[in-house]
Amino acid sequence: MGERITIINGHPHPQSFNRALAEAYKLGALSSGAEVKEIHIHALQFNPNLGFGYNTIQPLEPDLVEALDKLKWANHLVWIHPVWWGGLPSRMKGFIDRVFLPGVAFRYKKDSIWWEKLLKGRSARIITTMDQPGWYYWLCYGKPSINQLKKSTLQFCGISPVKVTAIGPIRNADATRRKNLITKVNALGANCR
Repeated sequence: MGERITIINGHPHPQSFNRALAEAYKLGALSSGAEVKEIHIHALQFNPNLGFGYNTIQPLEPDLVEALDKLKWANHLVWIHPVWWGGLPSRMKGFIDRVFLPGVAFRYKKDSIWWEKLLKGRSARIITTMDQPGWYYWLCYGKPSINQLKKSTLQFCGISPVKVTAIGPIRNADATRRKNLITKVNALGANCR
């Protein structure tokens, strides 16, 4: 069975550099023979607010049902997003809150602090952009958005390994640097990593 990749673009702007990176990864993956599906969170129609926590599960809107099918179909997930205020864009966080549900992504064990990881058998790549060098984000801030997505979400649900590509600083990157970054991400896709 070949690679089945779902790319999740978490940037809210449809013409962002993150979108260009998502396209570069997709083209690389397709060139290697992988099957690719995409989720552009900005284009989905859904309420990102988990209004009742997990006490009452809100019915999923049609766009979330389709997105969940794409997540379950994949054996490799590629998350592309910017770091804003050390974290994920709010709509991306809302997407995770609404889709990574108990009984879907994980299941708590009765009378236990432990849980079942329901998304085992999948790997992931996080590609995140920021306005500082990745080493600075790690050293000074402890890379909170990466920890949140990698450890507290993906690995919590059984997705492993989860590899990270931190790209920064992007704010002052000229056209040559951006082209080199697109080439780098295209190569990641071609290797399905």
